[in-house]
Amino acid sequence: MAINLQKGERADLALPKFTIGLGWDVNESHSGSEFDLDASVFMLGNNRKIPADEYFVFYNNLESPDKSVKHSGDNRTGAGDGDDETLSVDLSVINPAIQELCVVVTIHDAVTRKQNFGQVRNSFIRIYDANSNQEILRYELGEDFSIETAVEFGRIYKRENRWRFEAVGAGQRGGLQEYVDRYAG
Repeated sequence: MAINLQKGERADLALPKFTIGLGWDVNESHSGSEFDLDASVFMLGNNRKIPADEYFVFYNNLESPDKSVKHSGDNRTGAGDGDDETLSVDLSVINPAIQELCVVVTIHDAVTRKQNFGQVRNSFIRIYDANSNQEILRYELGEDFSIETAVEFGRIYKRENRWRFEAVGAGQRGGLQEYVDRYAG
């Protein structure tokens, strides 16, 4: 049975290989440009910076150099039920310098299209065993991010030689570039 987390809650990740599924829907009342939400992972060292650009996994870099994080590719519409984008993670082969995986979702070209997360609903992050399709944990973002164009959904971090997940749910207005600026080495 999956653990349902609330913002700020944490859970142990005992499984070395898993998939992160992210999903969202656009409010029916929204009209205009299509929404293109993008999942990204910043693989951080102890200094909370990426050791090299290749440790930023997103739609233009689908795999980390150590092959521990693989992105499913860009889903430009988010149509349909279930996961809109997925990230496969194998902690057994992760670079030992990596201590944290920061999972963010941003709205592509949000300023030009006048879009924000207030126009998005049913947002979630879940971690599941890809072999059995059994969900391990889930965090549903219940907040209304009416001006934010990017949200850190969660983070996976290593403490005392154990990997844990934290439900973060923190939004900001600077889009993907603000995260790149924050985590670039």
